[in-house]
Amino acid sequence: MSEAVDTRTAEPATGAGRTYNRWTRNSTLEDYSLRYAPRSFRKWTPYVVATTALGGIAYLADFAIGGSIAITHGFASAVTAILIAAVVIFLTGIPISYYSAKYAIDMDLLTRGAGFGYLGSTLTSLIYASFTFIFFALEGSIMAQAFELGLHIPLPLGYLIASLVIIPLVVFGMTALSKLQVWTQPIWLVLMFAPFVSIAFVAPEKYSEWTSFAGNSTTGSSISLLGVGLGAGVALSLIAQIGEQVDYLRFMPDKTAANGKRWWAAVLTAGPGWVVLGAFKQLGGAFLAFYVADSVGLVKAGEPIEQYLAGFKTFMPPWLALTIATFFVILSQVKINVTNAYSGSLSWSNFFSRLLHKHPGRVVWIFLNVGISLALMEFGVFGFLNTVLGFYSNVAIAWIGAVTADLVINKPLKLSPSFIEFKRAHLYNFNPVGFGSMVVASVVSILAFFDVFGSTAQAFSPFIALVLAFVLSPIVAVATRGKYYIAREDEQDEPLFVDGRLSGVTAECRVCVDTFERPDIVSCPFHSGPVCSLCCSLEAACHDACKKGPVDLGMPAVS
Repeated sequence: MSEAVDTRTAEPATGAGRTYNRWTRNSTLEDYSLRYAPRSFRKWTPYVVATTALGGIAYLADFAIGGSIAITHGFASAVTAILIAAVVIFLTGIPISYYSAKYAIDMDLLTRGAGFGYLGSTLTSLIYASFTFIFFALEGSIMAQAFELGLHIPLPLGYLIASLVIIPLVVFGMTALSKLQVWTQPIWLVLMFAPFVSIAFVAPEKYSEWTSFAGNSTTGSSISLLGVGLGAGVALSLIAQIGEQVDYLRFMPDKTAANGKRWWAAVLTAGPGWVVLGAFKQLGGAFLAFYVADSVGLVKAGEPIEQYLAGFKTFMPPWLALTIATFFVILSQVKINVTNAYSGSLSWSNFFSRLLHKHPGRVVWIFLNVGISLALMEFGVFGFLNTVLGFYSNVAIAWIGAVTADLVINKPLKLSPSFIEFKRAHLYNFNPVGFGSMVVASVVSILAFFDVFGSTAQAFSPFIALVLAFVLSPIVAVATRGKYYIAREDEQDEPLFVDGRLSGVTAECRVCVDTFERPDIVSCPFHSGPVCSLCCSLEAACHDACKKGPVDLGMPAVS
């Protein structure tokens, strides 16, 4: 599984100079992992795309996170922390979802054009890849717990099974995942809500008793400032989930007068709207942790399999409850971990294509992502859930904060281009607006996380990251006059937009001799003709000869 030998020298090519292996050339497997998703491939309706994206949030780590926060900080602090984090995640997710769906690009390509630059977004690709394998490991651990309780499979073997079962499901990308998520969504929703409805009938007093749940909190069930900050920090680790949502939203059809309302409903529901259900699940996990704490102890109360086993027992015999709980957990974890593996493969593809100028195909990186996740499971990452997620949230929220600031502040104020440019030929390698803001915000918030600035700053370190990234982005954009967004003007005769929509006109790449739509093509002086964005990315011999230095935003923008 390696790219065919490239026989070109440093001289400009005059014909086909690169061929890709069979997996890479198969759009069903590859899913345009490093590219703009062309109009011809985006054949799904807004409903199917939204359902597929929402199917990925079936994960039960939300229940584990909510339970862990409640056990650690008590009822009031947990509920407040979860709701605050949900509001932040929802608001930051709106512009990211819109721009991704409009320009048909994934999170990495969006980040490139939203203030980070071509190589600057390499770091965010690694951050995003970390998100996918951390949560794959957490979700896989939850599945293994179900294997152990329901099927008596030892945890180490369960971790291996939970990893291997995902690979064949995710290889075929959006084509297979859309069917999996649509078909399984109704039964999953019924099973998820069933215990809460049953408890409301058979033991309604439990909901009022929950408000007195203190867990291990030294301040009891009452609200604590530090508890809210620390709890919100754990919940905010999920802010990078928007990346997985837009990995699907990039397949939205173009917005038209006919589908406008359905298009917006799908983007808002499947984009930032994921956190509405996510927050409910975290609150549900906090409640079920309280519900089972007396019978299984606080240590196991945060495990979703124990939570749902107790919930199902309220309306079915124990043997059937165990069977249904095991099935529900496995189904949930399969639905999310195909998304974690899929998004991870996209992120690793973007990361290594820029470092190595090689692209063996998205499928290859599935194995890397799953392998790292399996190692984390075997090392017991679930036991350090709060610490791992609390630390990760500092970096993730600095990244998302910087991207959001560019989209909602810099672009409306004309501090950055009005469009999203993702192609190497037109981007400066590093843009200090987003990249610099993220680095500064991350360093300061991580120092706060390690108690350099005191306990209060430690508890609210993710919010320090968010505010710093959000404020620094426009300041740096003004200071640099936006010079580091566009390294070279678009010189093609065919406009990027036609009647407000991305052009569907096609051209043949002079390097790989495949045909691509206008948004995925650049004019290449090295090859004396049009080149696709992937061949441009993988070209190591040109040394960015097409770029003549930063371009001031005083020039006319593409429209």
